[in-house]
Amino acid sequence: MERMQLAPGVYLTTLPADKFKRCRITIHLRFPALRASATDTAVLALVLERGYAACPDMTRLSRRLAALYGAELGVDLAVGGVDRVLTADICGIKDEYALAGENLTEAYAGIVLGVLFDPHLVDGVFDPEAVRIEKETLARRLQAEYNNKRLYCVRQARRRFYGHGPAAIEVGGYLKDLPAVTPATLKAEYDRILQSARIDVTVQGADAARIGELLLQKLGGVPRAPQPYAPPLAMPRQAPAHYREAIPGLTQAKLCMLFTTGTPEPLPDIHLLRLAMCVYGGGPTSRLFRNVREKQSLCYYCAASAQSATGSMLVDSGVEPGGEERAEQAILRELRALQDTPPTPDELEDARRALLSGMDAASDSLAAQESWYYGQILRGEEPIDPAEAQARTRAVTAQAVQAELQRYTLSVSYIVTAGEGNDNG
Repeated sequence: MERMQLAPGVYLTTLPADKFKRCRITIHLRFPALRASATDTAVLALVLERGYAACPDMTRLSRRLAALYGAELGVDLAVGGVDRVLTADICGIKDEYALAGENLTEAYAGIVLGVLFDPHLVDGVFDPEAVRIEKETLARRLQAEYNNKRLYCVRQARRRFYGHGPAAIEVGGYLKDLPAVTPATLKAEYDRILQSARIDVTVQGADAARIGELLLQKLGGVPRAPQPYAPPLAMPRQAPAHYREAIPGLTQAKLCMLFTTGTPEPLPDIHLLRLAMCVYGGGPTSRLFRNVREKQSLCYYCAASAQSATGSMLVDSGVEPGGEERAEQAILRELRALQDTPPTPDELEDARRALLSGMDAASDSLAAQESWYYGQILRGEEPIDPAEAQARTRAVTAQAVQAELQRYTLSVSYIVTAGEGNDNG
């Protein structure tokens, strides 16, 4: 891996792709999240994927991609710590496989750079028809949240846990804010993102130097003031708050529990954090799966995950209506047991083998390889290859896992179950 700075807040990373016949260009824009424009950001990601100035509609863009031997384009909006990350990527065959000797690198770069830095505008703002269509798309997605009760329960718990803090801003925006989204507000949000974003470009199997040149040309006329990454945060420790929401006709209740460390500092080693989550609730050998699901039959599923940037751990579970409190107590007992006594050698090694196996797959595709390295950049780590990560994972001790799990205390428990009436006090 080679990484270099092209300009303030602009970085170019080159990854090997010798074993692949395809190449990939990925551009990440990481920028501060704002509650006031969160819905504009969500709509913007959808609009950008429809086309750009040289291919201003989806039909022409699809034809252009098909002409490039079926190249694939994607635009995505995700969370990076407390920030937002707008990503555009394109993947297609390498230059040496072009039948007529076409310069595919140049063509791919033109598309992905065009999508992010040369969008299709009408009278200086985004195309009103495209905005109207994608507002309807986002409205359907937001309305569908209620129908996915697992996702709904998790988001309801997160809203109670984070309150009005920056980590509470919904990446998908807000249904009530959609009427206020216009082509002009979308353009204002786009301008804010270009000005404030830190830009990371990853090139695999293509001419990285040329792509860097083209990127700097696009940025030449853009006023830039890249913002630092949002610092880690954590919700303070508090007495656990319990919420219950009853929905008539529900056949499977949902339980979501959020735990806090009280402080994100010091940030845990990611290999330790992953192993701790795997031991507690990250797979079929974990305590939650073996004891809560299999031995006690208290749930259909039960999984734990952690986010180092917010000092939080989430456990979500599907249970029989009426069995939510028993499942919650069993989940807490398993955590207390690991806080009191380190995991056994067998369960530590079972979890370790699962993680090591996953790292073996980190170079199986261009997308997996890019995700591996950019994930580390997002967390502010010095990027290392999977082999080094495996060595560090092997070095994690049972006592370190115990100490990491000792940091967490329950903060919010949210239940969605069958019945009438709510108790959200």
